[in-house]
Amino acid sequence: MERRRFVGTGLAAAAVHAQEKKLRMGVIGCGWYGGVDMRSAYNAGGVEFTALCDVDSQHLDEAATAVEKQQGARPRTFKHYRELLAMRELDAVIITTPPHWHALPFIAACERKLAIYEEKPLAYDVREGQAMVAAWKKAGNLVQVGFQRRQSDAFAAARDYIRAGHAGRIVQADVNIHYTAQPLDNAPQPPPATLDWDLWCGPAPKLPYSPNIGHKSWRLEQTTGNGHLVDWGIHLIDATRVTLGLGMPRSVTAAGGLYEYKGRITTPDTLTAHFEFDQCPVVWRHRLWGAVERDPDFMYGVTFFGEKETLFVNDQRWTVMPKGREAPRRVTESKPPADLGLRHMQEFLAAVRAGRQPPCTPEDAWRSTATVQLAMIALRAGRTIRWDEKTARIPNDIAANRMLKREYRPPYRHPGA
Repeated sequence: MERRRFVGTGLAAAAVHAQEKKLRMGVIGCGWYGGVDMRSAYNAGGVEFTALCDVDSQHLDEAATAVEKQQGARPRTFKHYRELLAMRELDAVIITTPPHWHALPFIAACERKLAIYEEKPLAYDVREGQAMVAAWKKAGNLVQVGFQRRQSDAFAAARDYIRAGHAGRIVQADVNIHYTAQPLDNAPQPPPATLDWDLWCGPAPKLPYSPNIGHKSWRLEQTTGNGHLVDWGIHLIDATRVTLGLGMPRSVTAAGGLYEYKGRITTPDTLTAHFEFDQCPVVWRHRLWGAVERDPDFMYGVTFFGEKETLFVNDQRWTVMPKGREAPRRVTESKPPADLGLRHMQEFLAAVRAGRQPPCTPEDAWRSTATVQLAMIALRAGRTIRWDEKTARIPNDIAANRMLKREYRPPYRHPGA
């Protein structure tokens, strides 16, 4: 967790909040991104971590040691999330597990009426997400979902520019994140002695352990991360929805496959998905291989094609491209680059202190999550699927409807209908 960096990050912010009552927080999932969110919380200030949970005792010990150095008191540590949630001293919990372990801890934390900072995607499957939204509505607790691009100055400026009509009607949006994946060893082998592999797999199918589907590498495994679009592309699909004020797509078509990493990963290294929204189509593309990017400046972001102008937007930069071969491009960059994770955590903690619902609700996060999950269903089905947002069903397609829910591995029980 880069302990020295972790220890030093929160000192200034913590001093600002020294007079406030600190929020007592727990963390479920203390690996890489658990550490990222914990640093953001310390930088935001006014928090103390009283409990940590992880199925890998090495992760747990390293995180607890870093927290102890930061705040002077060692948090309690647990292997199972239910043990952590049984603590009465918690005000909020951060959930940073892989997606197949999002639904059950989230619903249990709702039952405790704890404030929750939940990483994206909201859920592994569509029906889980619906159950999570229902649990949140029933409990009335405060939840922020980790779509950090909602904090981007570039996307906010582009949204205002488009809504003011400067670009004209948006005819289409293209979304892409290309990068070169580096799959690890996928040969079955014994898991690390510190890792409870059966518990790590949890409700997902229990595959033989390999480094290629373990810590941080689960993203391109179909049974846990469900691929690049669902793991990383979801950020930009969400940002596109927010920028254009989109609901959910009426239909989705997807095509792709494994062309470079066949036999090494289980989700597409090349994918195109076409989403038909009411306002305009949105097209996703990714490629996880290639020696050199053709244009590195545009390998990550969203292109909004308007009748008057085209805009390209990523986390820290937005570019206006007017009509005309000689028309100069106008580029605006965030300098210094904004820490979007810190901003999102600040927004969450401020909302918890004020007792109000944070802006990124589970219900809207479900729309973005279900959108990308529908693309993966369309790919597996091998045909265009239609979506009825009112009934949350794929009409007239029994086989595709079944893919909205992935049955849990016994003895775990799926929370969705």
